[in-house]
Amino acid sequence: MEVANETVIKKPKRLTSVVWNHFERVRKADLCYAVCVHCNKKLSGSSNSGTTHLRNHLMRCLKRFNYDVSQLLSAKKRKKENTLTIANISYDEGQRKEEYLKPTIVKYEPEQRKDEVFNVQSSWFDQDRSRLDLARMIILHGYPLAMVEHVGFKVFVKNLQPLFDVVPNSTVELSCMEIYGKERQKVHDMLSKLKGRINLAVEMWSSPENTNHVCMMAHYIGDDWKLQKKILNFVTLDSSHTDDLLSGVIIKCLMDWDIGSKLFAVTLDDCSTNDDIVLRIKEQILENKSRLSNGQLLDVRSAAHVLNSIVQDAMEALRVVLQKIRGTVRYVKSSQSIQGKFKEMVLQTGINSQKNLVLDCPIRWNSTYLMLETAIEYRNAFCQLPDLDLDLALSDEEWEWASSITGCLKLFVEIINVFSSNKCPTANIYFPEICHVHIQLIDWCKSPDNFLSSLAAKMKAKFNKYWSKCSLSLAVAAILDPRFKMKLVEYYYSQIYGSTALERIKEVSDGLKELFSTYSICSTLMDQGSALPLGSLPSSSNDGRDRLKGFDKFLHETSQSQTAISDLEKYLDEPVFPRNCNFNILNWWRVHTPRYPILSMMARDVLGTPMSTVSQESAFHAGGRVLDSCRCPLTPETRQALICTQDWLRIQSDDPGPSSSHYALPLYVETN
Repeated sequence: MEVANETVIKKPKRLTSVVWNHFERVRKADLCYAVCVHCNKKLSGSSNSGTTHLRNHLMRCLKRFNYDVSQLLSAKKRKKENTLTIANISYDEGQRKEEYLKPTIVKYEPEQRKDEVFNVQSSWFDQDRSRLDLARMIILHGYPLAMVEHVGFKVFVKNLQPLFDVVPNSTVELSCMEIYGKERQKVHDMLSKLKGRINLAVEMWSSPENTNHVCMMAHYIGDDWKLQKKILNFVTLDSSHTDDLLSGVIIKCLMDWDIGSKLFAVTLDDCSTNDDIVLRIKEQILENKSRLSNGQLLDVRSAAHVLNSIVQDAMEALRVVLQKIRGTVRYVKSSQSIQGKFKEMVLQTGINSQKNLVLDCPIRWNSTYLMLETAIEYRNAFCQLPDLDLDLALSDEEWEWASSITGCLKLFVEIINVFSSNKCPTANIYFPEICHVHIQLIDWCKSPDNFLSSLAAKMKAKFNKYWSKCSLSLAVAAILDPRFKMKLVEYYYSQIYGSTALERIKEVSDGLKELFSTYSICSTLMDQGSALPLGSLPSSSNDGRDRLKGFDKFLHETSQSQTAISDLEKYLDEPVFPRNCNFNILNWWRVHTPRYPILSMMARDVLGTPMSTVSQESAFHAGGRVLDSCRCPLTPETRQALICTQDWLRIQSDDPGPSSSHYALPLYVETN
């Protein structure tokens, strides 16, 4: 190629930089320069000039990105206020990749023409940063690691940025582990600085390969009085795991994160879990002398799980009836002609319902409730259907059973919806709902319907086990709601316990006072996170023969105890706060912390206790949480890294503030 008496230099060997795929090196006299093959622009091509300026040119070459020159000319003629520009971006090679780059604020004009040009004077492509951004994208959105091997992904990336070298699956996995290590350290540092205590929720998962996993999540209320939760570990259990192994896994999690001294409560998802698990955890905490009280609030079971378990008893009792109703609905929906006959029966029997028949998904029991509710409304039409298989026909007694169970399921659906849909599920919301279930179970046990009463007795036996473990925790959380205080406990306990209600109320009151007394004595230790063990006091004298050391301890304990009682009595004696739908209990305690300094510390820990571990998407799932199939083939270490880091990055992505974990340069657009 010749350009005005300029000779193209024929290199005997290939130029090493990929930049030269877009340039021809030419020489004119003693000068050597590079000509862009897209726009024919000449730049310095000396071997001493490097390739940085060539890379920068490629990033803004209009011809390379198929822009017409007329677009540039028209853009230059536009008024200054209608131009969208981005300030120069510089990159220092010595700058740490973790460092957050301050975003540039740009103005956005709604009527701006689409063909206006972004004028980027300089930028820098960084392979390592892009590699970590790719890994972070895979983690955040749960994409499979193997996506980097897909042909479509490789083509897309090469067309978007030819300078990026697509890395193999194994390299992406290492990058994910690198991000996990950095993010884990951030979470560890944050938890170590936390003033309040931490609640640990333990939830069992399964997988399509029938492998069991345990997910451990920290719940706490931060110093800003916002409810937070973070997954700490996702451990794959051995196929022959026992309760001993499970307790060991939980204790190891506490030790690895160094949060044993901060532990307030452990919430398990299954009421049938062996109590020895919690006892072993308590023993471990006792060895570290970090237990807050006598442990009555440490053992919590998931409220939603016990309700799900009770519902399964109802489903089993109605199994034959459900099979008949399911078969009948499937028969009606099998053809247009049968649906036409069914509509005729609906009109003839005078049914005014506008609901459509629903065929349930057996593993999601809320859909079974909807199927039952609709089928009961069309009961008379079902009975009049011609050609219906006699095996599918329900007797009057079976229809009554279905009606009774539907009423029970309606209550449980409403309550679990309250638990799972609440965006800030503090512990105070559970007590009234659980008490209502308790009252209904008592009433159902007294029902003259033998089917309902016998079923209710089985349900109540399972519920009583949960109630015996969690009633005090539930009640204390309700008392810390200024709209209820002790009045709500008195209201429900009088209905539940009748003549023995006063004794039960006193048990709650005594437990509350004991907890406050403990918080009062160790308030300094908890608030400052200092090193004084519980029960030890600083001495003002080095004299080993000081005979008044006992008096110092007596004075400290009695004065602290009086302060705690005064704080508690002041709160309980004041009128309850008016009930309204916009009440924010955490904001109330944040505002009233100066008024109740010790009480607010306890409120922060109690209200942060997870009384339920069921997520919204699995609230009505009969089989529990199931691991995604794309995570199953991974090693346990990689699986844990991806699941934990995804949780941490999602929390950061919800935060509008800048985060040091995002390496990419953000662009904030300001609308006039």
